[in-house]
Amino acid sequence: MKMILWMNLWKLKMILKNFDPARDFDAIKNWIEDERTHAMWSASRFAFPLEKENFTNTLSDMNSKSGDIPFLVVADDGEAAGFFCYAFNEETKEGMLKFIVVNPAFRGKGVAGELLKLASEYAFAHGAEMVHLNVFTENIRAKKCYLKAGFTERNTTENAFQYKDEYWGRCNMALWK
Repeated sequence: MKMILWMNLWKLKMILKNFDPARDFDAIKNWIEDERTHAMWSASRFAFPLEKENFTNTLSDMNSKSGDIPFLVVADDGEAAGFFCYAFNEETKEGMLKFIVVNPAFRGKGVAGELLKLASEYAFAHGAEMVHLNVFTENIRAKKCYLKAGFTERNTTENAFQYKDEYWGRCNMALWK
């Protein structure tokens, strides 16, 4: 299902579509350029730098285990604007957003907030009563973006993830229908 969201900022139309690694991987592979940011984005679930085979296999494994569906958000000019994965827990009616990333060319222009709105609308239209995500406490910019989009903090686990000699807390944030 394609969903469309109009952006007042640029008068762009953003379309949500299923991510196809064969078609879409090259568009996103260089969006995260350094290892620390990559770890902050993926919790080291994917190899750095992104490699097509590893990325595809990991996405496939996550789909098999928890039903994760990868999505690409595309601007009306055809340029890939964002990526995220979505999983739905039928028992709890909770949707979960994972691996949210915005094309560097679109950062700082409100696109992440619009991506979150589009992803949440998709989740609510498909049975979710609440959408949540995790963000490392050190990822201050992302956390501010999620708060601005209406997500609220539910809980934080201190020292949940180790990256080299750093320990990062993990904050779970939620948005209710």
